[in-house]
Order: sequence, then structure tokens, then C-alpha cells
Amino acid sequence: MSEKIAAGSDMPEFDLPLVGGGKVHIGGQREKYQMVIVYRGKHCPVCKMYLGGFNEIRQKFTDVNTDVVAISGDPEDRAKADVDEFGWKFDVGYGLTQDQMRKLGLYISEPRSDAETDRPFPEPGLFVVNPQGKVQIVDISNAPWTRPDLARVAHGLKYLQDNNYPIRGTLT
Repeated sequence: MSEKIAAGSDMPEFDLPLVGGGKVHIGGQREKYQMVIVYRGKHCPVCKMYLGGFNEIRQKFTDVNTDVVAISGDPEDRAKADVDEFGWKFDVGYGLTQDQMRKLGLYISEPRSDAETDRPFPEPGLFVVNPQGKVQIVDISNAPWTRPDLARVAHGLKYLQDNNYPIRGTLT
């Protein structure tokens, strides 16, 4: 079992390919904040509702100096099918490996059947990485129904940036 990622720790760094071409670098120092939304994959209707909601408010994150990417363990064809079907206008990375899932401290599930998917997949996670490459906010779940309200996350990001709010939860 992997250890859960600690608030204030360095975000694990790795690259993933993006639907439509190019790649995204997860973690590391950068000019902006980075929010990484881990979703279960094409088989998950709850993920589609959540990411559809994000699609509607994505400008709120641009307004608070935050780049956002949604990532999954799906192969390119499944990730692209979702982007095409649902009209997502944000970056979607694919091909998250089990090793990368473990480095993020995610829960990993086996598919219930071949109809669901053909590989183990990550359960939901959300990470906000500050410009220094530190995990500012972490939310990890073992079920698709428990995820943070993204409008509140955007509001919180504005507050923490405006008030130099420290990373919380570092005493473990």
C-alpha cells in the first residue's frame, strides 16, 4: 500500500501526454499554481458530471492564477472519446501508471468487469501545487461520490493567494 502524500511535501514530478497532443508536467516549480484533478476514467459517470461542472467554471481558476489538468489511467482513445463527447475545454492527460498513482498516494481499484475497463484505475484525487512545487491542498478519496466542491476550491485559492495563507495540515 502506498503512503498518502503529505501537505507541504514536494509534489511528485512526472509527464503525461495530453489529448490533442503535447504533454503536461505534473509538479515542480512554476509561475502559477497547478490543480491536478484525478478522475477514474471513461467508465465513471460520476467523473463526467464532476468534470462537466468544472468545464462550466474553469474561468474561475484562470482568474486565480491556476492551471488545471484532469488526468486518468485511461489510454488515449478512451480519454479522447470523453473530451469529444462532452466538449471539455481543459487539458486532459492520460496514461497515468500504477506507479504514478502510488506516488500520488491514490487509492487504486480493480475493475468489476471487462465492461467497466480493462485495467486497474485510480480513485479520485485533487491536488493543488503552489509555485514552489509544494502540495498546498490535497484531497484523496476511495469512492467516486466524495469530491471537493470546485467553486469553493477556486474561492479558497483566491483567499490563500490574497492573504499569503500557509499550507495547512502539516503536523502529522
